[in-house]
Amino acid sequence: MTDSKEMPQFPEPYWRESIDFPSFPKLEEKIKVDVGIVGGGIVGVTAAYLLSKQNLTVALIDAGVILNGTTGHTTAKITAQHGLIYDELMKHFGEDKAKLYYEAQIEAKQLIEKHMDEHNIDCDYETQDAVIYTNSDDYITKLENEKTAYDQLGIEGDLIDKIPLDIPHKKALMMKNQAQFHPLKYLKVLAEESIKNGAQFYENTTAIDVEYNKHPAIITRDGHRIICRYVFVASHFPFYDGQGFYPTRMYAERSYVLAAKAAKKYPRGMYISAEEPTRSLRSITVNGEELWLVAGENHKTGQGKATLEHYQALQDFAEKHLDVQAYAYRWSAQDLTTLDKVPFVGRISAEEEAVFVATGFRKWGMTNGTIAAKIISDKIVGNDSPYEELYTPSRFQADPSIRKFMRINADVAKHLIKGKLEFTDNRIQDLAADDATVVRLNGRRAGVYKDKNETLHAIDSTCTHMGCEVEWNSGERTWDCPCHGSRFSYTGDVIEGPAKRPLERIDIEKG
Repeated sequence: MTDSKEMPQFPEPYWRESIDFPSFPKLEEKIKVDVGIVGGGIVGVTAAYLLSKQNLTVALIDAGVILNGTTGHTTAKITAQHGLIYDELMKHFGEDKAKLYYEAQIEAKQLIEKHMDEHNIDCDYETQDAVIYTNSDDYITKLENEKTAYDQLGIEGDLIDKIPLDIPHKKALMMKNQAQFHPLKYLKVLAEESIKNGAQFYENTTAIDVEYNKHPAIITRDGHRIICRYVFVASHFPFYDGQGFYPTRMYAERSYVLAAKAAKKYPRGMYISAEEPTRSLRSITVNGEELWLVAGENHKTGQGKATLEHYQALQDFAEKHLDVQAYAYRWSAQDLTTLDKVPFVGRISAEEEAVFVATGFRKWGMTNGTIAAKIISDKIVGNDSPYEELYTPSRFQADPSIRKFMRINADVAKHLIKGKLEFTDNRIQDLAADDATVVRLNGRRAGVYKDKNETLHAIDSTCTHMGCEVEWNSGERTWDCPCHGSRFSYTGDVIEGPAKRPLERIDIEKG
């Protein structure tokens, strides 16, 4: 944690830095369990807890460190107010399914509260009202339409003219009695309880495929197998597609967070702007000191302006409105959005009864991730869920899915072609320390990063997923793919899928 008016030099999420979380071994042998879970975020850990309570044997693996992915980089709002969503859901799914979506979020909130009570979890949980505000005349009508949807669905909410923030606004919509918490303090206890129940956790264990014999087996990059009755793909982007064509039905977006100490006292509530660029606010308490979390600046991964400019935009907003005294943390997150904005939770494809998936939470993973774990856990133990049909991955809504399907995949094609045809005359000799560029080495496109010690790191810039060309992310010092959101370290290692293989490293001396 820094205490300076300058932004922290390196991204570091408060949630992970503020707790002592155990480490887990790498899987080094073949094992056999009832359920194999891939992904150590809120979905995987909650599912491991729920299933281990049912006396099922569980193994959870993560390609990196457990609870250090999207869950470790969240703003951690436990709310059913997911932007302006209910009017849209009613138009595209009908009133019954829109109400089911709301009820799923509330059940998730109640499940978190139940686990807190059962295990006496101190996770900085606070009941707060959630508020969408706007300073745009165009969005006033949208807020009014959303309030009408609230009324039809029985959601408690109020249209208000004023919010207790010194931010320009004309109207706001409040959803009462939502919450915020420290997600890793909560999930650390669930992980510990899972292990007490016999669950096995493994880190730095990358799943690359599912194969079938008598039972499905998760295959790791090192060639080990987890033989199981059921596979639960909770790995953010599904590492296994199962002919579900997930890369064509979702897109990846990044967003950014600053934690700032301000002279102004934070009022109660959690806030988010209706219009873009998104501005989201909530508070946290660090060592007895109040900090403002300022988040937003959504954009498609690997596309748009330099990522440091997004942090700068949040800093400019904070300086203008909050009377900032110091910046303590900065971090970014990546999440996936489906064509119709409802997550995919259920069988990975209609043909595969033993492999389940949960993905596409659109940055609302605290509630959607919790209910996803409950839906799949119930299915595995033979219980039905009222939310199965709403979330089923096999759905394909004609409106708006077809139009968005065409638009997303046209965008992928554009970036695929653009990257291949792009000409660059950048020179490695012009690189400053802690900077990167795209160059041509022996006729092929390459990415080169010069670290602070002026050591050069060169990689083949072709993404190992589907061949798009990666772009430099200056804010995180990573190479990001603009097509499907794969991310790689500056040395080429996979940070985030769907890519499974690292980028090829290039010896600059040989070219």
